[in-house]
Amino acid sequence: MYHSSYIAAAEDDCTVARATEWRALDQAVKLLETARPTGSASRETIEAISFVGRLWTLLIEDLANSDNALPEALRASLISIGLFALRQGELLRLGQSEDFDSIIDVNRMIRDGLA
Repeated sequence: MYHSSYIAAAEDDCTVARATEWRALDQAVKLLETARPTGSASRETIEAISFVGRLWTLLIEDLANSDNALPEALRASLISIGLFALRQGELLRLGQSEDFDSIIDVNRMIRDGLA
């Protein structure tokens, strides 16, 4: 009885975590889409890039943790994607790129994979 209660609680925790991650990535996509027409030097872009940076830093830290239950290859791939998002965000913030689409697409794909 205790074992099945523990399993149910663990599954609930995973479901809640996935939903939280989905909402955070959805917020990142929305902020980036709002910032895109304003250009890289705008307040909206700085806000979006700041959010994306904090989000992916947290996700990468979690993925790098040896206690993370995802398969190692998947964790490594997601870390690489996160590093790309951080680099692309930095290029936007510095005005060295206007490529909002790639960072929006990456965040959207990861978000949709959680659904």
